Amino acid sequence: MKKLIALLLVICTLLSVTSCGNKLFLATGSETGTYYAFGIAFTQVLKDKCGLEFTVQSTGASKANIQLIDSGDVDLAIVQNDVMDYAYNGTNTFAADGAITSFAAICTMYPEVVQIVASSNIKSVADLKGKKVSVGDVGSGTEFNAAQIFEAYGMTFDDIQKQNLSFTDSADKYKDGQLDAFFVTAGAPTVAITELATASDFTILSIGEKELSYLQENYGFYTRFDMTAGTYANVKKDVTTVAVSATLICDVNLDDQTVYDITKGIFENIDAITAAHGKGAELSAEKAVQGISTPMHPGATKYFSELGLIAVG
Repeated sequence: MKKLIALLLVICTLLSVTSCGNKLFLATGSETGTYYAFGIAFTQVLKDKCGLEFTVQSTGASKANIQLIDSGDVDLAIVQNDVMDYAYNGTNTFAADGAITSFAAICTMYPEVVQIVASSNIKSVADLKGKKVSVGDVGSGTEFNAAQIFEAYGMTFDDIQKQNLSFTDSADKYKDGQLDAFFVTAGAPTVAITELATASDFTILSIGEKELSYLQENYGFYTRFDMTAGTYANVKKDVTTVAVSATLICDVNLDDQTVYDITKGIFENIDAITAAHGKGAELSAEKAVQGISTPMHPGATKYFSELGLIAVG
């Protein structure tokens, strides 16, 4: 009897550990940003359809998310594909810390649009000289996008009164007249800007054709993005800007079957994800393997190879 009780205790302990082990932690971004809302949407669908359990965390976005994976605090994260490239190669925002190779890519999910919100009297990025401009959190992908766009215009952060604020804080300070402009890199429309449109007047700045060409030639992760009029209530004209890709990554040691199940679960439930969040409509298995410049997790590779989208071996 004692042996039986001891055996049952061991089994219960193992079941408890397994249950905890099945809880996956996903790092996203600001609570008013698209990462967070979309993360909640697709993980709920994966729970309902695949039985996968997630905890979705609000974070400081791309760089912080990669560091959270590296430290073992989360299992998965949504990041910009440009920041992912910086991390893996130890460049730009990761130059001082060195390369981080403890993550693997799963798939790209949707374009993240670089949106420059500015007072209506500002007509061009060049007009931001001397102005109070928020360029996103320190070390965020948004901050590097801003630096690269200024570079295309022959400018640096020294040419502006730079502030490093979250999307929410940027919108609040703009509304209060404490900012002339701010950068947001996120799926469009994004909540912070949509909410601002109900209370303040603004424009979204276009990027000139010459500057657009410069960015694409010097930073291969950028694509052209044409934002249609009406994306925000008070934006009456089409806007030409650039986009990077929101990309799902994971701990390189996350087991292959779990990553396979996540990947398959996402792309076989696009309709359900779209019903939960509009960005689901931009999911595409064909596009999901594009723009990935770092190694892909074997579990994801298996799924996409079954669709004939990538070659294995």
